[in-house]
Amino acid sequence: MKALPHRLERTLIICAARETAFRYFTDDARWARWWGAGSTIDPTPGGRVRIRYPDGTEAAGEVIEVSAPERIVFTFGYLTGKVIPPGGSRVTIHLQANEEGTRLHLLHEFADAAARDHHVQGWRYQLSLFGNVVSDEVNAGAAERVDEWFAAWTVTDDSERAALLARSVSSDVRFRDRFSAVDGLSELAPHISAARHFMPGIRLERRGNVRHCQGTVLADWVAVGNDGQQRMSGTNVFTLRLDGRIGSVVGFWN
Repeated sequence: MKALPHRLERTLIICAARETAFRYFTDDARWARWWGAGSTIDPTPGGRVRIRYPDGTEAAGEVIEVSAPERIVFTFGYLTGKVIPPGGSRVTIHLQANEEGTRLHLLHEFADAAARDHHVQGWRYQLSLFGNVVSDEVNAGAAERVDEWFAAWTVTDDSERAALLARSVSSDVRFRDRFSAVDGLSELAPHISAARHFMPGIRLERRGNVRHCQGTVLADWVAVGNDGQQRMSGTNVFTLRLDGRIGSVVGFWN
């Protein structure tokens, strides 16, 4: 490979453990979920890298180095088009654990500046996709956590409510809405109990599918009385922690 003096670098914070994120460099199904159907990777030195973009463009390379769950290096070039020939550039992806999950650092080295500039938006887009597919896997149980949150406001048994909350929210959960400014599970539990006292018979229900993006979840809800009639409605914004539990909730009432 000739000299590669031109560098493109990007960083991204992913709300996932780096062991989870690294699986997308070592598993064909996950690699294809990121890049597109038909993409494959052999995660061993000398192994083949194949990328098939949704528009039919194909790229390929060879794995140079793999150090799980921290680092992967591979060559990159196109089988179609003439931007970069096969083996004509080198990609290094480094994952570092941090308090938010994982810090991804990308270094793509090129032989010429024009090729580098051509890939700036491409990597901006592809790493955005990467953050989403990893987060979608980590938070596959988002709807269940949201439903447990609403159920906790409905059940009348204190021990059952405590079990729901322990499973679905973090101990330092933060909750804000028009009637709530609560910090911590130790405040949230009695706050819900008081709501049950002053609004007896009210049942909270999620309406429609949750919408998830990189650890933030939107869920519409309604409050229904014993007669089955809707009393209130709104939308909650949930943020999820690395373990999948709810870290904060902001409620908006219609």
